[in-house]
Amino acid sequence: MACALLYNFKDAARLQKVRFALFKLGVSGRVVAPEELSQPIGYLCDLEGFSPVEETGEGGFSDEMLVLCGLSGPQLNALLSSLRRSRVVVALKAVVTEDNAAWSSLQLHDELRQEHEAMKGTRPKDAEKRSAHRK
Repeated sequence: MACALLYNFKDAARLQKVRFALFKLGVSGRVVAPEELSQPIGYLCDLEGFSPVEETGEGGFSDEMLVLCGLSGPQLNALLSSLRRSRVVVALKAVVTEDNAAWSSLQLHDELRQEHEAMKGTRPKDAEKRSAHRK
């Protein structure tokens, strides 16, 4: 069953917009509590073969993060379009894969943050290249 994990949506209106976009697609949304951040993503998504861990990792994060599990391609596209129309920008988004299902939310967040920073770092150079070609 398709689901979405929601992290740190402190603004009730934003959370409602995300939940509504998910609801329209028949996708359940689950707010992840801070004490669950060390649990495997697969466990939080109720995937078969994942169980809770006893250790509680230290740390946390305050960024909003959206983790999607089991959505079809058309569902994913529809969700992203709906969020854009609602003007809800969530910088950190991920789809659960075979590789990251065993990661904790903390690990996934760190990986997404690094990827996001790397992408932001390359954009100005790309813009310079594009403008140089136009001259």
